[in-house]
Amino acid sequence: MPALSRISPGGSARRHNQGSAIASALFAAGLFALPSPSVAAACDTAGLRLPAGYCATLFAQDNDQPRHIAVGPDGTVYANLSRPEDGHDLLAMRDSNGDGKADQTHTFGNGGATGLTLHNGWLYAAGVTDIWRYPISHKTDSNGPSTDMPASDSGQRVVRNLPMQRTHAARGLAVDDHDHLFVAIGAPSNACQKADRVPGSMGQDPCPLLKTHGGVWQFSASQIGQRFSPDKRFATGVRNLFALAWDTQSARLYGVQMGRDQLDSLWPKQFNTKQGVNLPAEVLLAVEQDSDFGWPYCYYDNQKQANLLNPEYGGDASKVGTCDTFAPPIAAYPAHWAPMAMAFKYGDSFPAPFNNGAFIAFHGSWNRAPAPQGGFQVIFQPFADGKPSGQWRTFAGEQGFTGEQTLRSPSAADHRPSGLAVGPHGALYISDDRGGAIYRVTYQGQ
Repeated sequence: MPALSRISPGGSARRHNQGSAIASALFAAGLFALPSPSVAAACDTAGLRLPAGYCATLFAQDNDQPRHIAVGPDGTVYANLSRPEDGHDLLAMRDSNGDGKADQTHTFGNGGATGLTLHNGWLYAAGVTDIWRYPISHKTDSNGPSTDMPASDSGQRVVRNLPMQRTHAARGLAVDDHDHLFVAIGAPSNACQKADRVPGSMGQDPCPLLKTHGGVWQFSASQIGQRFSPDKRFATGVRNLFALAWDTQSARLYGVQMGRDQLDSLWPKQFNTKQGVNLPAEVLLAVEQDSDFGWPYCYYDNQKQANLLNPEYGGDASKVGTCDTFAPPIAAYPAHWAPMAMAFKYGDSFPAPFNNGAFIAFHGSWNRAPAPQGGFQVIFQPFADGKPSGQWRTFAGEQGFTGEQTLRSPSAADHRPSGLAVGPHGALYISDDRGGAIYRVTYQGQ
């Protein structure tokens, strides 16, 4: 059995390489059954700004920048880490006594700050150039169901040779009901300029990056040793779609795009400062076979509710050009908020208005100056019949993450939302790559 490390009652991780004899004995005895969803401790919010009736525990902290997360059927929480721990990129965490806090942790495998998802007993983890999967084996004995911690050497490389890149290298992952593995590959560019982020530099047309970047690629979730190829492209025209999710209710793939930057600073004759702060919107996309969403040629103006031509391609803040030929978004959010993760949640563990829809984690902006930076929150987008149904609402508010009223720099934020996952009893887990924390949110009633 892989070595387990302990977390102190206060929640801070004091990791060591030697396995705990007590933990090993408990695990061998099968005592890691799914804990009760009820938490005996008094309702608290762990510093988050939540709606009335919602409580949170600091499930884990002092981790090395957890980004995307996933929760197994036994309640084990997995995280893809931005910085390796003990030479590994993945972290498994367990709450063995049902108090809402992890008391067992284990590092393993390969990944690296990018996508993570569970499917049919496998944990899929994305690095920049490879997609790995690890078996999550289940067993049942007299003490109930439990799950083995993945071994570091049990990984299988599902996809190799994804494009190497330094910017927008995070890979969103999702698996559908037909064993298709979707991988979002961001474009290492702002708007496909001939000279990236240089004022006045025109865009390349056609954009050569779209052959291998700026889209979603489809692979088999069960086949080992696949290689990246432009021919496996599923959808195109997205700048960065790290927030990618499969909705089992509607049987559709969705993603939230990180829009372009610097309209005013790169094109001051066409865009003023206010427009640079508030454009373009971050947008929710319904991703289908052969969809083209128009990047780098177009951006979405939330006020005009239209795709408009980017200035790199002759736009002037009002021209539509060919942008009405591309697939439109199905919802829009404030500019530059940086969507990082998306998780669908159904059922009654959360009452209305925070059930039957998608939670979206925004990492927070860096380029809304001279206005304050914004985002740094988790919102809820209601869904009905496979599409947004009504206005989004804030769920975990900004001040619970930023720690200040006015934020001028993202580096001043105490915490930044980065990953989302729904547990087997309906708890919502939120990872924070700035503070190294993972929160567990439940509804206790008012």
